[in-house]
Amino acid sequence: MDRDRPPGETVPPLLVACALGIERLALRGGERGGAPGPVRVVRTGMGPAHASRGVARALAREGWGGAAVIASGFCAGLAPGMHPGDLVVAEETRGPGGAIACDGADLLVKALARAVPGRTVHTGPLTGSDHVVRGPERAALAAGGAIAVDMESAATLRTARAAGPRPLAAVRVVVDAPEHELVRIGTVRGGISAFRVLRDVLPAFFEWHRSLLLPRR
Repeated sequence: MDRDRPPGETVPPLLVACALGIERLALRGGERGGAPGPVRVVRTGMGPAHASRGVARALAREGWGGAAVIASGFCAGLAPGMHPGDLVVAEETRGPGGAIACDGADLLVKALARAVPGRTVHTGPLTGSDHVVRGPERAALAAGGAIAVDMESAATLRTARAAGPRPLAAVRVVVDAPEHELVRIGTVRGGISAFRVLRDVLPAFFEWHRSLLLPRR
């Protein structure tokens, strides 16, 4: 039980949504101890449509309607100088339905610095796509101000917001970047690096969740 909450008051749960089995594998520790309340890591499947359906189903489960939601997993970096294993904390997600502001980005940045020391953390807009983005399209998204792209975060947060008010966040690990695209030699090394970082982020998610639950003074 969270000692900063009144006795008997229920702690809202935390839902972490990812697309792929390998992301779920890295995040599987989220269903063990260390969180201030119930935690569930759900694999939605790839793409915005699967993300929306998966998150809607998860939030419809009894007791999960008021859950805080974090979209997580891998992403493609858009900014020059990004490397596989870098972290992205979204200030907002962008998709066809517009932008969704994220909560507590500054809290997450500090928590990630403690959970995964030595890793670069980038903050800014995270944009959505319904396909893998490469080359000129990647450059065009970067020119629009986005720092990273993935296929599920925007749909995940939009669906969660439509289901009711709640804290929202998106934290991604860069698996490829402008100078390190997946089609190049070194892909396996970059993927392993990203997996190892994703495996270690859960304590930061718990800290973010706990901080947002504290009473405001």
